[in-house]
Amino acid sequence: MGANIEIKPMLSWTFFQECEPPKEIGEVLLDSETVVAAYKTIRDTAVFTNKRLIVADKQGLTGKKVEVYTLPYKSISMYSTENAGRLLDFNSEIELWTRAGHIKINLKKGVDIRKIDRIIAEHIL
Repeated sequence: MGANIEIKPMLSWTFFQECEPPKEIGEVLLDSETVVAAYKTIRDTAVFTNKRLIVADKQGLTGKKVEVYTLPYKSISMYSTENAGRLLDFNSEIELWTRAGHIKINLKKGVDIRKIDRIIAEHIL
């Protein structure tokens, strides 16, 4: 009698559209680090660099406090992408299994899941 156990995501983000990286991202980048792509999230921005994924998450009603998550590609042990097979899918998502836990990224219509798939693959394979 085996039980099916579903692993719930530890973190979940939604990417709405590709955008220009915020100017202040330069403050946290290493000298050898470059921005590959940036995406608008609910209240801020997620940035893929050549070394990691950085997600800024504004906190509270005023959004003055910002929590910044850094996910080095080397900590990703497995990932999956899910969509209906069309470039502009309404329900695309990416799941990352990392040393720290499970992360889910929801992609809104118009976000190119294959571009993000290539960014992750280039840096972890």
